[in-house]
Amino acid sequence: MTAVCPQCQRERCRCPRSAPYQVRFRWLACGLGLYAAGFLLYAEKWAFSYDESYHLLAAQLIGGGKRPFLDFCFPQTPLNAYWNAGWMRLLGENWRIPHAFAALFTIAAAVLTARFICLRFPPADWRIAAALSAALFTGLNAMVFIYGPLAQAYGICLFALLLAFHSAIRAVDGSGARPAFFSGFFAGVAAASSLLTAAAAPVLLAWILFYNRGGKRWTKSAAFFIGAALPFAPVLWLFAQGPQQTWFNIFQYHAFYRKLYWPETTSHDFEILTSWINSGQALILGLLAVFGLIYIVRRSQWPGARKAEFYLAAWLAAGLALEVSGAHPTFSRYFLLAVPFLSILAAAGLYAAASHWLEQEKQLWAVLLVTALLVLGLGRSLYDRLEIGDWSSYERLAKTIDQITPPGAPLFADEPIYFLTKRLPPPGLELSYTHKIDLGARKNALLHIIPESELKREVQSGAFATAYSCDSDEVDDYGLPGLYQRRINMEDCSIFWDRKKDALRAPAAGKQLPAENRGH
Repeated sequence: MTAVCPQCQRERCRCPRSAPYQVRFRWLACGLGLYAAGFLLYAEKWAFSYDESYHLLAAQLIGGGKRPFLDFCFPQTPLNAYWNAGWMRLLGENWRIPHAFAALFTIAAAVLTARFICLRFPPADWRIAAALSAALFTGLNAMVFIYGPLAQAYGICLFALLLAFHSAIRAVDGSGARPAFFSGFFAGVAAASSLLTAAAAPVLLAWILFYNRGGKRWTKSAAFFIGAALPFAPVLWLFAQGPQQTWFNIFQYHAFYRKLYWPETTSHDFEILTSWINSGQALILGLLAVFGLIYIVRRSQWPGARKAEFYLAAWLAAGLALEVSGAHPTFSRYFLLAVPFLSILAAAGLYAAASHWLEQEKQLWAVLLVTALLVLGLGRSLYDRLEIGDWSSYERLAKTIDQITPPGAPLFADEPIYFLTKRLPPPGLELSYTHKIDLGARKNALLHIIPESELKREVQSGAFATAYSCDSDEVDDYGLPGLYQRRINMEDCSIFWDRKKDALRAPAAGKQLPAENRGH
């Protein structure tokens, strides 16, 4: 069924309301419901990545009154950290709170992907099947499933990018600037949560201006820019107070210092950029997306306005993929930001293939086949991560460390333990990825960085009441067995305490968060 908008005389697609549609819609609702339930269970029980711990610690520090960049090193745009800090302050300092919101954002992104197809896919008899396939291409993608529910910014970025995409489609019609404002605003939310999504904003604005069919382009451009700037208010506030610290955390760290931990950056990036060859999920999604785009451009008889909307999905996928490819080093999980837009094209590719090879009443078989392949690929990816563990092992470690470490005593640990024990890290230990950086004493102090050589001297001088490490090389290099009288090994890690008298000196740093922020 189609309808014509009286304001713009533009054909718009609507989902039919026939009895067969209602049956198919129930299939869509059931599929999305099962996915959401399983995803939330995974998010609250098994989802884990070591790197999310410094995002959680940053949110905890913000909740305790600290400022990113100015009071501790946090080389990320901070909107997601402020979001997590606010909710943890209200609901409790627990990793499950950010996981729940990130999972809901990711589920909403899959639903928005399906919604676009349901409302805009021209072949009406395939609209529900294509919508379900697009949602599953997004939701069951291994990178989305594994990293979407974490405390990092992936979930909120996926959700904001989809909202920016939907708003941009509305912005080209009519004379009002409100949809352009919201498109810019949500693109800004994504970029203010992670700069890996920065490419989306210029793509969206260029598309709105090129396909504009009503109103003044300069008005929509101004509205877009204003909307995009608003989510960066925390960054501007921090920059006004500490321009050097903000510039280092947002730009210099990524441009010059990330590669210190990956000396073979070029070969590493080459392996990542070619890893799709060994991924069944990536091959299916990529090939169907390419086939779908070719079909839309060359064989479909869709209206030009409708094709343009799918072109926007293609441009966003290409822009985001190109941006994350340029990160040095890059990682496979970064490419999940392009997955919803590839899924939209892949749904068109699946339709083109299935409508050519299958009868209309058997279209569900194509969706079931793709779903089975996606589930198998996801299962293999989850199986490969079994040895990584989850938050439960760190919770057991944190409980033991908290029991043997006196209140207020300095603790040598890493981000997961500081977060779980709610102990304030000594200055410079808020982010372990900065210890290879040495910019001189004055600048190190300004940026809250402690070089590895200085940290080693502090540890060996007996500055810490308790020391913990899961790195056997670090244990030997720092000489921890010779500094402490007692040791316990658990969860493939070592905990040292009861300093030897010849290593004892007055504590230099380390205190607990105020009682009202500790959650006890």
